[in-house]
Amino acid sequence: MDNIRRFETINDYNVFNNNETLHPMVSVVDLSKADPRQGSKMYFGFYTIFLKDVKCGDLTYGKQTYDYQEGTLVFLAPGQVAGLNSNGETYQPKGYALIFSADLIHGTPLGKHIEDYTFFSYQSTEALHVSERERKIVLDCFSKIEYELEHAIDKHSKTLIVDNIELFLNYCIRFYDRQFITRENIHKGIVEKFETLLNKYYQSDKPQTIGLPSVGYCADELHLSAGYFGDLIKKETGVSAQAYMQAKVIDVAKERIFDQSKSISEIAYDLGFKYPQHFTRLFKQKTGVTPVEYRNMN
Repeated sequence: MDNIRRFETINDYNVFNNNETLHPMVSVVDLSKADPRQGSKMYFGFYTIFLKDVKCGDLTYGKQTYDYQEGTLVFLAPGQVAGLNSNGETYQPKGYALIFSADLIHGTPLGKHIEDYTFFSYQSTEALHVSERERKIVLDCFSKIEYELEHAIDKHSKTLIVDNIELFLNYCIRFYDRQFITRENIHKGIVEKFETLLNKYYQSDKPQTIGLPSVGYCADELHLSAGYFGDLIKKETGVSAQAYMQAKVIDVAKERIFDQSKSISEIAYDLGFKYPQHFTRLFKQKTGVTPVEYRNMN
């Protein structure tokens, strides 16, 4: 898997899989038409969603391995590199891929909020596992897109294609919400682990050496991608991971403000704030009073 196959255009990927290019910016690829092949790394210059039908190897993303089984959906944003490790064995691809370029959705409602579909940034063990009923809905969405691609292009074509892609992505949000619940044993205790991580962080010298913890840092420590971690925390707590961390640092600050031997500026630096005024601003935003006023009140 050392060499990378580069797919810059929709046509590049269609040709590789023996599929006809019906539209230069979008395609529903029937992978069963592809020639048997061995695993390789692949670069995608467009949005790519795989619906896998058979076990044919481990899909890798960066240094991680996807939780990639039959009946699995995997989402890749433009510019990402993924690979299939078939352990040197030849396999026959099966399943489907929905691919579309960023140019297709520019200027559309979907283009304005494509970043809301955070699963395009999910990584290891975070693929979407669909039930048989959900799989039928996915294939129905693909079928509607394919119908429009085979239909003579008219003034309605782009709108209907993009609307059906958006419908499909919205179903995937629902399916992920279901997965967060049904795979609860995998994520069990994630909030508790998050809380423990933050407690240990503020008990160490990391705030002084690293600064305030970021969502990315916490996600890495919990072996999740930032997108998946953020969505999971929001699902479990009702607030974003960033808001949760802000509430935590304010809680720690309230305790430390009682230490009269330290100035408010020193406490701010100890908590990881680069500038004391940022600490004061956040504290007042969250509590309604400044750190000095809070100290005097108590």
